[in-house]
Amino acid sequence: MVDFRPFPGWRPPPALAAQVAALPYDVMNRAEAREMAAGNPLSLLHITRPDIDLPDDADVHGDVAYAQALHALHALLGQGGLKQDAVDCYYAYAQTMNGRRQVGLMGVASAAEYWGGRIKRHELTRADKEEDRVRHVRTLSAHMGPVFLTYRAQASIDAHVAEVTAAAPTVDFVAPDGIRHQLWPIRDAARLDALRGLFAGLDALYIADGHHRAAAAARVGKDAPEGDPAGHFLACAFPHDQLAILPYFRVLLDLNGHTPAGVRAALAQDFVLTPLAGAEAATERHTFTVGIRGEGWFRLTLREPESVNEADPVARLDVSILQSRVLAPVFGIDDPRTSKRIDFVGGIRGVAELEKRLGADAQVVFALHPTTLDDLMDISDAGQIMPPKSTWFEPKLRSGMVVSRFRV
Repeated sequence: MVDFRPFPGWRPPPALAAQVAALPYDVMNRAEAREMAAGNPLSLLHITRPDIDLPDDADVHGDVAYAQALHALHALLGQGGLKQDAVDCYYAYAQTMNGRRQVGLMGVASAAEYWGGRIKRHELTRADKEEDRVRHVRTLSAHMGPVFLTYRAQASIDAHVAEVTAAAPTVDFVAPDGIRHQLWPIRDAARLDALRGLFAGLDALYIADGHHRAAAAARVGKDAPEGDPAGHFLACAFPHDQLAILPYFRVLLDLNGHTPAGVRAALAQDFVLTPLAGAEAATERHTFTVGIRGEGWFRLTLREPESVNEADPVARLDVSILQSRVLAPVFGIDDPRTSKRIDFVGGIRGVAELEKRLGADAQVVFALHPTTLDDLMDISDAGQIMPPKSTWFEPKLRSGMVVSRFRV
């Protein structure tokens, strides 16, 4: 069974929600975060990114940063920016982007189930990033942003969510990036019990995005006594069939000693190269678009598609095919996690960003077809790990729609 339960969340009054809610702390740099929060003392970024209110030479992982985050939380509470619901709730949370809508439920997930493997992961985490969020959570005694979870869609859960969201939302705003955010607190005891029971019937929850937040939250809650709220962490769970994964593009900063023509010849060993007029998205699995400075743009199609091991959920990923057949043998990039010769571009920026990079600092760029939700869940079920930068989820969940505090 899955333990995903309602809780008495802290959230902004509806009139303030648009000012408080913010993008996740890890999708922007300090300068971008400062610009987003400029002139808005209620922005959650003052808490999740305390470095924006510190001198540039301050240690962003020092005691001063976590103390500043706590100060900012107290300031937000003092301004009435977060108020606690009086009863346990689930929260239906809808996001609409470019006409596509996804609706999830916010609740709290179990740290014990993370360690027990019922909350499944597909990415490795970095110790330094984990430690930063552990200190942040422990200092605030709160989870400010939800872990983005998914589950294999269930018609019974969908039906409850549809009934709830047929009513007018409590919160409804369009953020500066054009994404609409809506929230419905669910207080009805019978519906809460029904939903909790339906989640208990699931085999697993899957981390879609937020592996570092999940790992940190699980560390904080690992030794929490039975019944201690610290043993659960804020999460938002979406049915898998409502989500979309965008691709993650590859940008190579040198030719590894090849000439542009030599790169083209090397690629032709495994791929058929079809000339293109310009950058195009990769519209099918196991095909790629490549831009080579001085040579132009091409579609890459595997010469022997049957050579892909479709039974292996990791090996069949396009990011794996590109890594094993191009990045490692042609460009000598054996570990893209640590190599300084490769950069990554989220698919939200589109192939226009690849054209821009090829005209600036890049020598070769690749557009890939996106990983699927089925791939993600199959890999998680197999206990395997995806290659780095395999998925880009959009839209991002707004932090501050609902917050969970386990010590007040």
